[in-house]
Amino acid sequence: MKISFFDTHQFEKDIFKRTNQKYNFEIIFHETRLDEQTAVLATESAVVCSFVNDKLNDGCIRQLKKLNVKMIALRSAGFNHVDIASCEKYNLVVSRVPGYSPHAIAEFAVGLLLDLNRKIHRSYSRVRELNFSLEGLVGFDLYGKTIGVVGAGKIGRIFAEIMTSFGCRVLIYDLVPDYDLEKKLNAKYTDFETLCRQSDIISLHVPLTPKTHHLVNNEALKNMKQGTFLINTGRGALIDAKALIENLKSGHIGGAALDVYEEEENVFFHDLSNQILQDDILARLLTFPNVLVTSHQAFLTQEALKNIAESTLQSIEDFQRTGTVPSNVLVQSKN
Repeated sequence: MKISFFDTHQFEKDIFKRTNQKYNFEIIFHETRLDEQTAVLATESAVVCSFVNDKLNDGCIRQLKKLNVKMIALRSAGFNHVDIASCEKYNLVVSRVPGYSPHAIAEFAVGLLLDLNRKIHRSYSRVRELNFSLEGLVGFDLYGKTIGVVGAGKIGRIFAEIMTSFGCRVLIYDLVPDYDLEKKLNAKYTDFETLCRQSDIISLHVPLTPKTHHLVNNEALKNMKQGTFLINTGRGALIDAKALIENLKSGHIGGAALDVYEEEENVFFHDLSNQILQDDILARLLTFPNVLVTSHQAFLTQEALKNIAESTLQSIEDFQRTGTVPSNVLVQSKN
């Protein structure tokens, strides 16, 4: 079976090649992103493999259908870049990898929080220039602070467990409360508004849907405590970036650590060091000393990459054998 990979990066090619030794698929790696114009590169491929910044809108799905593509294998947990309704309309099977390594993302979120609070990145930069001053590096103890966890799926609950071990009080907002988890962590489920009002630190771990788009808007930000820290390793559009900037400027929000950004597709995963950044909102965020931005790397561990490769290729193998994908499927074949 021939598979066209899109938006492929060097850090994932080797692991997919090694994993494919068990499956023996014909894999073609494309560095370009998949959209309506580039879909033609999937000619003669039964499967396309997509990453988070591809644009699988109705036009792209229609082109893939014309090329006789049968399956879209997402090597990501998120699927907000895919027009699921169009995939159902054109009968394209869609799989994803929802549980490749929740520990990787939860641990990175904790790392962002520690760095933002204790200003480790700023200290590192100073010392490299032989500046050993401690001025401006004061942080606070996490012990005893209230942590708001928005979304207690696999990633959110691991993050909550870690923060409990720091001696933090944990509040959780989730549409489906797990009271066994609440008892285990001595945490408390609450509504989103209460979580915003009471938390010293808020970490986002929900998927991006129409209901969660700009979940953290100006109203939510104003509802937060003075000096609240905001951590986002979910999806960029969970936060209204313009509203965040205004609340950072006023000093109401104490700091933000962002591994994702709403318009990241034109910036992240690229080396723009010799160019002028065209995104004015991101450029403004980068000017704040209390904002830490990383380039969507929370998932990037050896274990996660291995699990992504294995899960993706196994789903394709299942589809090749049976015409269906028994697990991790978003759209199943109607045949």
